[in-house]
Amino acid sequence: MFYFTDSLRSLAASLRNVFRRPTTVEFPAVRRPRPERFRASFALLHDEAGDELCVGCKACERICPSEIITVELVKKDSPVTGKKRAYASDFVLDSNACIYCELCVQVCPTDAIVMVKTAEEAKYHRQGLVLTMERLYENEKL
Repeated sequence: MFYFTDSLRSLAASLRNVFRRPTTVEFPAVRRPRPERFRASFALLHDEAGDELCVGCKACERICPSEIITVELVKKDSPVTGKKRAYASDFVLDSNACIYCELCVQVCPTDAIVMVKTAEEAKYHRQGLVLTMERLYENEKL
């Protein structure tokens, strides 16, 4: 006898859930609004004159707990001012293992690296999530 009443209760619960409004949204068709402080990717910046802000000090590389940032330093003449200064010749950020702690943004002495709201699109290979200098400068425009 208990089997019959338990079966009816289970059927009633299933019917209640079938006719309930869905609580999720279809992602590609409907995009939820992001909070104001949402940050999802990184960008490297230029100053007002168009010169690169990153001086290759490697502070972000040293402080990163996931050890995903690699910076190569080179000294050359500035195309804007003509003075010799340090630049990052190669800046690689592997967002596969990034924990988005923002320590690299906070430690940068020239505020060259920032976090942006636009998230990286889904990729089919891990190499697609590695942010090189070119991709970081493209994210500046977002």
